Amino acid sequence: MPIHDQGYRRYLGTRSAIGGSWQVMTRAGVMALISKRQFIGLMLFAWAPFVVRAVQIYVSATFTQASFLAPKGETFREFLDQQGAFVFFVTIWVGAGLIANDRRANALQLYLSKPMTSAEYIAGKLTILLVFLVGVTFLPAMMLLLTQAMFAGSLTFIANNLYLLPAITLFSIAQVLLAATTMLALSSLSKSSRFVAVMYTGLFFFTTALFNALRGITGRSSFAWLSPSASLEQLGDVIFRLEPRYQLSPAIAGLAVVVMIAGSIWILTRKVRGVEIVT
Repeated sequence: MPIHDQGYRRYLGTRSAIGGSWQVMTRAGVMALISKRQFIGLMLFAWAPFVVRAVQIYVSATFTQASFLAPKGETFREFLDQQGAFVFFVTIWVGAGLIANDRRANALQLYLSKPMTSAEYIAGKLTILLVFLVGVTFLPAMMLLLTQAMFAGSLTFIANNLYLLPAITLFSIAQVLLAATTMLALSSLSKSSRFVAVMYTGLFFFTTALFNALRGITGRSSFAWLSPSASLEQLGDVIFRLEPRYQLSPAIAGLAVVVMIAGSIWILTRKVRGVEIVT
């Protein structure tokens, strides 16, 4: 039977840009989450403090007798502190299975056998979590600031507290990156999303308990660097120009947060590989 050589055929398709594969992963992950009613309910509930604060701002701007409810610079620091609880729950809901589920299904090899690098894979997974964490921290805080200007009918408050714009931005970045990178690193260490959730919960509660125990024994709060949550709180006070709540240098608090984030990224680069190394 004769064999006919078809020769060279020019590729007529479109070639995706190098480094853009993570966007497909992020889009799919975000769409999968927003299709779940329970998760949408959690996200809406996370905006409840914003509604309460907005009502307070409206009342203070409308009624002179309620001027004591008028927002101050520390109001936005307190608001982001309140959102910390929602950061915790959203991080567990979204992040626990991001890599753990892929490891359980041996999908890492499949992902990385395609034109996708480990850095793209990590970026895609990390962005999924960042999208929702920004949605419960930076976005409502900025909306609250705009709400104040709208109800007041002027930009006087913002002009007098211009530092709030970079303060909200910087603290939200620190808050979101600390939670997201830590969770993703833990997710890369296990094949069980439930165990990852337990590890994340244990990490923050244990370190906080350890810090409080040492503070009770020594009578000093200089060991706040042992707790990621306490270090973040100290950093937030400094960013918002408030009196620091712990006897800890802001530089050490910032260093503790940076080390936690950098360590999590290092774990991710070691664990996210196309071939799993068994020792």
